[in-house]
Amino acid sequence: MCSKNFIKRIVPFFLTFAVGLFIASFFVTIAAPTFRFSLGGERFGRHQKYHRMMEFENQRLREENERLKAVSEAKVKNFSGTFETDKDGLVKRIEKMEATFEVGSGDELVPPPASMRTIRK
Repeated sequence: MCSKNFIKRIVPFFLTFAVGLFIASFFVTIAAPTFRFSLGGERFGRHQKYHRMMEFENQRLREENERLKAVSEAKVKNFSGTFETDKDGLVKRIEKMEATFEVGSGDELVPPPASMRTIRK
């Protein structure tokens, strides 16, 4: 009697499980996975190659950066000249810059007249 109740409960579970696996097999592979962990494998070799390539690229960029810094410092050290910006925002080099001030016309130093508008608060 006890075994009859046990079979009545277990058989539907296994049948439902089998039907579920059958339906799932249409969407995913149910086969057991294969685990290959070899340190000398193809993936590890690709990783080492990529790592070496990145190290080489970093070293090349460091050397280029140092070269460009040296060139830039040499240009700054050898630089002589003065620059000014005109109204359009363009920069032009001035060879000699002389300050000139004409004495005699005092009208240039007078501030402009105050605005006629009133400010309302």
